[in-house]
This record gives sequence, structure tokens and C-alpha cells, in this order.
Amino acid sequence: MPLFLSLHQAPGLAVEEIAGNAPEVAQQVHATFRQLYVNTGTGFIVSVYEAENAKAVEEEFERIGFPFDAIHEIDFTQNSAELAEMVAQADRV
Repeated sequence: MPLFLSLHQAPGLAVEEIAGNAPEVAQQVHATFRQLYVNTGTGFIVSVYEAENAKAVEEEFERIGFPFDAIHEIDFTQNSAELAEMVAQADRV
């Protein structure tokens, strides 16, 4: 299932407000929630969802009532161990 990263701006967003939205997010009607990254000071929010397409993620945000600035499909991911392996393979060439 494709992964999507969404960007949001919500200056002044408090952790309590995030907790208040949690029951709606947990319903996962159109898209499946995976991860949330928030800077409560600046209001910068990044979320990761799994869905059939970007439209499904958009529909999920509309259902929840949470505005978004952008939704992007992720077609490559890499963790620290995978990065180290990539570097090691390059060094062997």
C-alpha cells in the first residue's frame, strides 16, 4: 500500500488538542495513520498515512476536519541501517 506524507501548519497547537483529535484519527476510514511529527512551538506538522491514493488521504483529513497544506506520495524510504549498508556497498566497488 502506498505511503503518503502530509504537511500542515497549526500554530499554537497543543498536545491536548492532538489528543482530542485522536479518536477520529483512530477510526482510519479512508486512510491508515502511521506516524505524526509535530513542533508545537512553530505549529509545523508532518504526518504519514498509508492509502490507495492521495485522494483517500485528502478525504481522511476532510472527514477529521484537519486542514493540510500538501500531500506527497513516498516512493523511497531508508533507515540508518540501510544507509550504512548503501555506504558499505559503495566502498566495496
